[in-house]
Amino acid sequence: MDTPVEEPRHLRTLRRLVNTLTVVLILGFITVVVVIVIRFAAPAAPVLQLPDNIELPAGRTAQAVTLGTDFVAIVTMQSDGREEIYIYNLDGTLRQNVSIKVAQ
Repeated sequence: MDTPVEEPRHLRTLRRLVNTLTVVLILGFITVVVVIVIRFAAPAAPVLQLPDNIELPAGRTAQAVTLGTDFVAIVTMQSDGREEIYIYNLDGTLRQNVSIKVAQ
C-alpha cells in the first residue's frame, strides 16, 4: 500500500541541526541555572563592624575614608589646607594621627 518515501537530504540535515540546537539550548539553560544556584549558595562576605561614632577634631573635614580589618582611617583637611590622617580603632578610639607633608 503505502511505501515509505525517503526524506530529501536537505530535510535530514535541517532535522539534525534543529535537534543539535535543542540539545545545546537545554545544556546552556542547565548551565545557567547551576551557576546561579552556586553563586547564591556561596557564603556572603563578612559584614564590617563600624564604630557607632567617630568625632574628628574641630576644624577638620573628611576627604576620604578607608576601612581596614581592625581600623578606620580618615584623611582630613584643615581649614588652612594641611592634610592629616586619623586612624581609629573599631571601637572609635584614636589609634594614630599622621601629618601629610607635600614633597617638593
